[in-house]
Amino acid sequence: MRSVNIVAFGNERDGFSEDNQQPSLIWSYLGRSALVSQIDSSLSASHAGNPVFTEYQACVFGNVRLVVRDCPVWDIFDSDWYTSRSLIGGADIIVIKYSVNDKTSFQELKDSYIPMIKKALNHCSVPVIISAIGARKTGVPCTCPLCTSDRRSCVTTSEGVQLAKELGATYLELHTLNDFYIQKYFGGVLEYFMIQSLNQKSSEKMKKRKKTEKCHRIQPPQLEQPEKMPILKAEASHYDADLHNLLCCCQCADVAFCPEDLSTVVEAHKIILCSVSHLFMLLFKVKSPADIRDASIVRTAQSLFAVEAGAAFPPAPRGVPPCVPPVRVVVKDPVFCSCLPDILHFIYSGAFQWERLEEDIKKKLKDPEKTEHVLEKVKCILKTPGKLNTVKDCRSHQIKRLYNTSLRLFFNTPVLADVIFKIQGATVPAHRAVLVARCEVMAAMFNGNYLEANSILVPVYGVSKDTFLSFLEYLYTDSCCPASILQAMSLLICAEMYQVMRLQHICELYIITQLQSMPSRELASTSLSIVSLLKKAKFHNSDCLSTWLLHFIATNYLIFSQKPEFQDLSVEERDFVEMHRWPSNVYLKQLADYRSYVHSQKCHCTVM
Repeated sequence: MRSVNIVAFGNERDGFSEDNQQPSLIWSYLGRSALVSQIDSSLSASHAGNPVFTEYQACVFGNVRLVVRDCPVWDIFDSDWYTSRSLIGGADIIVIKYSVNDKTSFQELKDSYIPMIKKALNHCSVPVIISAIGARKTGVPCTCPLCTSDRRSCVTTSEGVQLAKELGATYLELHTLNDFYIQKYFGGVLEYFMIQSLNQKSSEKMKKRKKTEKCHRIQPPQLEQPEKMPILKAEASHYDADLHNLLCCCQCADVAFCPEDLSTVVEAHKIILCSVSHLFMLLFKVKSPADIRDASIVRTAQSLFAVEAGAAFPPAPRGVPPCVPPVRVVVKDPVFCSCLPDILHFIYSGAFQWERLEEDIKKKLKDPEKTEHVLEKVKCILKTPGKLNTVKDCRSHQIKRLYNTSLRLFFNTPVLADVIFKIQGATVPAHRAVLVARCEVMAAMFNGNYLEANSILVPVYGVSKDTFLSFLEYLYTDSCCPASILQAMSLLICAEMYQVMRLQHICELYIITQLQSMPSRELASTSLSIVSLLKKAKFHNSDCLSTWLLHFIATNYLIFSQKPEFQDLSVEERDFVEMHRWPSNVYLKQLADYRSYVHSQKCHCTVM
């Protein structure tokens, strides 16, 4: 049964009026309104036992239950805040009454109780009616000591209107409680708000019913997200460590530094020295003085080193074929020669640990002048022709870039080359030191009991020239840029052949990135065979890529299942794809059932 709850606060009677038997506003309306029937009343007591409001129950509009709680005493907000909050919270309409001839009560209402009502409403959209009751008396106020508060002063219309504005309420003035003011004026406004409240409740009930019906209606199936594919991470570079290890193991060394008395020997590699120093390029005749165009570099080279090419120097450095004789370099400066192992470690570490080199030389020489002398020689070795030599130029962030950029200059050139690969009828020059440092398979090939160890010409089978050049470029520069997915797969196969795992991972990541960025339309129309890539990845032990490709085929099941290559999957691969396919068979069955339901109901599907 529908209901309307009204709460009325305040006393419409003047405390000094002789007519204290005057009926209340609420009782007058209930007794005179033609819409109200079956009136019943009761008193409600507070926790102290005093009646705090009168409750009236009646029927209005024939079948609507009307509950009115009339609270004539404002003390309820002081003595029982919980009850007052409950009354306001359950109200559909609030009526506030006061006598226009009781200014003190009105002021107390305005200052103390209206803020409490505003706080209790807390922005609720409950209609409020403020009723100013009584005819204003214009008689002379009493001047006795007991009436100094001027209690008989009247509340003006503007004061009542201002109070209504503060609450967002409707303001009414009822000069007397006769039939016109009760039924037509007050009753008309109150019944209007009762109808509004009933309409709002009906609307909310309808929305709730629709929401409930929507919840019980058959919903379209929810498409779950595809399974997450395995995440591949690139292996960290060990480029600098590879080249530094080359110095420690002395494989393929083709330079031997020694003092003038030939008492000690320090082995090194021309390709590494020349990659960081124009002075060594001049020393080993990679460049001429005319190419260098820097007199200070030429003077340092002449004063510091003397090359004795072809001199007898048994035994030859291990790993160098007999046709490539070692080069003996005499270090003329004994102080510099004593620090040469530290200087070579500095160069082979990427020539970027300048601060560490300073500390090592200081500890070894323990003489500031000699230390400065050696460091100046090192600066000259690292000097770029035509530029001033400063300490700043030797700092880590300035020099570290020299290694892979400078080694690139020697990639696929005959300069200092000591091995030539023959592939597809063409020749590719290279340097054993770089190959041995960067590739374990080539290190075994050039230093073991293999034919290649003592040969300059080495044939290569199983890969194309372009793929092998890309492989060598990675060994020299620590980077690769495949032009396509197929080229990346060919490079991956070459990397697996020579067991260069980091390059293999880089190729895997490239293939995965390219496939992930391919739109579905392009994936459906491409001539690239993903199943063929899968077979090659498995054959060449690329487990990460093969697992990812299987997930990729399963995730794009609707595309790949329509391609002829799908039939080339093995039984095991097909079972994996069917198990992890997206969308799943369960979803497709649910979707078919939902479409049948929508068609049978002849209703519009908002999803499809």
